[in-house]
Amino acid sequence: MRALISVHDKTGLVDFARGLVDHGYEIVSSGGTAAALAEAGIPVTTVSDVTGAPEILGGRVKTLHPRVHGGILARGAEDDEELRANGIDRFDLVVCNLYPFRETLDVGGTDDELVEMIDIGGPAMIRAAAKNHQRVVVVVSPDQYEEVLEAMSVGGPDYDHRRALAAEAFFTTAVYDAAVVGWLGDDRVVPLRHVGSLRYGENPHQEATLYREEHARPWWSEAVFLQGKEMSFNNYIDTEAAWTLCHSLGEGSVVVVKHTNPCGAARGGSTLDSFEMAWEGDSLAAFGGVVGVAGELDPATAGAMVGRFIEVVVARSVSPGVGEALARKPGLRLLTAPPPAPARVWRGIEGGFLAQDPDRLAEEDWRVVTRRSPSDEELEALRFSWVVAAHAKSNAIVVATGTHTVGIGAGDQSRVGAAERAVVKAGDRAKGAVAASDAFFPFRDGLDVLAEAGVTAVVQPGGSRNDAEVIEAADEHGLAMVLTGRRHFRH
Repeated sequence: MRALISVHDKTGLVDFARGLVDHGYEIVSSGGTAAALAEAGIPVTTVSDVTGAPEILGGRVKTLHPRVHGGILARGAEDDEELRANGIDRFDLVVCNLYPFRETLDVGGTDDELVEMIDIGGPAMIRAAAKNHQRVVVVVSPDQYEEVLEAMSVGGPDYDHRRALAAEAFFTTAVYDAAVVGWLGDDRVVPLRHVGSLRYGENPHQEATLYREEHARPWWSEAVFLQGKEMSFNNYIDTEAAWTLCHSLGEGSVVVVKHTNPCGAARGGSTLDSFEMAWEGDSLAAFGGVVGVAGELDPATAGAMVGRFIEVVVARSVSPGVGEALARKPGLRLLTAPPPAPARVWRGIEGGFLAQDPDRLAEEDWRVVTRRSPSDEELEALRFSWVVAAHAKSNAIVVATGTHTVGIGAGDQSRVGAAERAVVKAGDRAKGAVAASDAFFPFRDGLDVLAEAGVTAVVQPGGSRNDAEVIEAADEHGLAMVLTGRRHFRH
């Protein structure tokens, strides 16, 4: 049996090659791979000895030869005579990983450096072996070494295993080519790795699947699931909404999300205080919601959660004793995850995707446009409500006191409707509170609703043709109003 090995990433290479030799394989290799194996005392035949041709063009051409690819692509007995006539021996295993093109791109490599990182021989060998997977085993990552050696202990990878290895091989070359395309052209090719099927989609009759953009490391890919049922389509979406918002609000913040919209958000003196205030922001809507904790979940807060119906709790860490506190709710999904990182936003439409940069909050353009300026306390509440409004579906109005929300109107078709919903939810708590609007007030009616409910200060982007009318209304009510110059629609 013969193995052809040509790898750039030499992680685990020597141990794997020793394992192959122990299983009776002759090793054929080239360039730096052959040198590394020889230095480790592993018997190795060079590709040049096989082909009878030297490596040329600085190593650009070494494996592109009939005695290499003929040995990889040979079929069954029907090819034996031709192989003998041309002095070609079969390869049973191909081990290859590629030049680090993406890694060079990520660190800002020059054009000349990137061109040299475009692998030619490697993809050709991988694709040839994957095409002939019925007879050849193809290995493209050190992560596969252990499983392949284990399979060889029981006779070698079976057909299903070979087929799976071939699929990973073709995916590897596809991802590699996508990176090159992205560098050469304006259009980006996005490789998506299939992670797994979900319990169901938005509704039980819809099938759903989870994919991850290759090379991306989103928070959920590194999450640790501590208890509860499998995550559904809706669980993932709501959990991400809760996770991004609580971290946008700062350490110790807790948010409750339902249908991707915040029901309540708070940053109190303790995690327990934050949770209780967030839940009371709209306790009716919070039923069956998802909770995000920007910090550690402690037993006291976990104990307070036991009496509520919650689908998912996500925190950066959990204290000892939390598991025991939540054990009475075995269906509750509990997970820890790293903080979310800004990433491109993808939305599916029929036959395609929309992509955009993540929304970012900035305060540098804030300016007071009313006769009265907000107090320090109002300004703190305006900052808090502004962040929440940016994470609520448009049209959105957020009413807050200090650093906790008391009423949120989100996803309304009109801004005045969003204001009316927010103050109804707030009730008497709107008196002395502040409000944030994710986009401008087209008319004064929405502002009038807030003022009549007792709101004393408002933050909004401005930019309406009726800004003067809205500012005049604010002055009539004695409100302080801040314009940000930037809207935060979220559809």
